[in-house]
Amino acid sequence: MKLEDNAEYRLLGVRWYGEGAFHRETVTRDSSKAKTVYRVSPGQFIYNRLFAGKGSFGVIPPEFSDSFVSNEFPLFDTNPKRLSVEYLYLYFQQKSIWDYVDSVSTGTTASRSRWKESQFLAHRIPLPPLSIQNRIVDIFKAVDDHVDALSTEAKALEGVYQGFLLSLGERSGEVKIGEVVAQAFAGGTPSRSQTEFYGGDIPWLKSGEVDSDHIVTAAEFITKEGLKGSSAKMVPPGATVVAMYGQGDTKGKAGFVEASICTNQAVLALIPDESFVLPRFLLHAVRSKTDELRRRAVGSSQPNLSKSLVLTQTIPMPSSLADQERALSVIDSVRANQALLHAEAVRLREVRAALLSKLLERTIEIESVELGV
Repeated sequence: MKLEDNAEYRLLGVRWYGEGAFHRETVTRDSSKAKTVYRVSPGQFIYNRLFAGKGSFGVIPPEFSDSFVSNEFPLFDTNPKRLSVEYLYLYFQQKSIWDYVDSVSTGTTASRSRWKESQFLAHRIPLPPLSIQNRIVDIFKAVDDHVDALSTEAKALEGVYQGFLLSLGERSGEVKIGEVVAQAFAGGTPSRSQTEFYGGDIPWLKSGEVDSDHIVTAAEFITKEGLKGSSAKMVPPGATVVAMYGQGDTKGKAGFVEASICTNQAVLALIPDESFVLPRFLLHAVRSKTDELRRRAVGSSQPNLSKSLVLTQTIPMPSSLADQERALSVIDSVRANQALLHAEAVRLREVRAALLSKLLERTIEIESVELGV
């Protein structure tokens, strides 16, 4: 239908990696680039022609019954006597299928490649009897419900953790970070033109990687020559690291180093003076001030933190190490349970991906599936 004056249209998009449809924006005739939109119906299958290779597939849920899409989002009605739309959605949640779709998508440039409707309609899928399709859908609904439950528990514990961080300042005085650290230093970046500086065995941490309670490695490695030939420095276990700048909300994030590592210039290492502060307590105390640190960042286009700004930031600090130890026993218990929930969710997602491909390929039979969730 063509857009009309004095009317609003709720437009949908489709998330990558099989995450389904979402409300993207609400437009009018004047604000929309498209002049024609298409009304969706609950239960329709939808995909994004531009990003099908990224797993941009979904099913229209009931709450989007009053929504629309542009022609970049083809809509399909399945024959319910032959094909369950939820089974079709499961099929298009496989990474192997995304990779195939990406390889056959066509366009003038890679960024404008599309998987056309004719290619979608010609694509062949395994089609067991409807009863088997429904059984497969039921199995994965049970797995997904369990993953969702784990995620809900983890979010609840994150709320407990954040609440505890907020309460730290209410139960103790505050000191400047610089008063309780023995050393503070940022790292550096070896010259990219020196190929011999990279690919070694020294983990080289960047600001986007600091948000972890247990930092033991990094995505990139440098050599001993790279370490010597740059301002990168080794950070010892027990240090808290703070991101001074980076994409999005990276700045102000903090992590804890558990194995020797070096960093780039966007990461500030804080070596605790253990006569004043327990190493892991410093991590949580710094995290309790993440929002304040971000507000203090300076710069016009991309506000950043600096060593001096971080060191002058005040943090809660109980007067005795014994008080810090008592607080840590609670905090670390919460964080350990969060880690267990996260690990279980990761394991289940891996099991889900493997089980999905095996069921659809019929390398295992549906009757043999037992859910240990």
